Amino acid sequence: MGKPIELTKISIIQEDTANKIRKAYIGNFEEPLYFGVHGGVKDFYGTNPEIEYPSTLDHIVAAAGG
Repeated sequence: MGKPIELTKISIIQEDTANKIRKAYIGNFEEPLYFGVHGGVKDFYGTNPEIEYPSTLDHIVAAAGG
């Protein structure tokens, strides 16, 4: 097996546990990515955040499709 090309350091901070909002710092990027809930996902969790963010599943689908 060859050596990895890149190892990325990721830090995730739970901003608001009640509304499922998380902030992720990825590698050397200064701006964080926000993860949260919206639409049917927020209904499923029974929460109503002031700001809706894409869920982790939305990010995974976007990455796979992109």
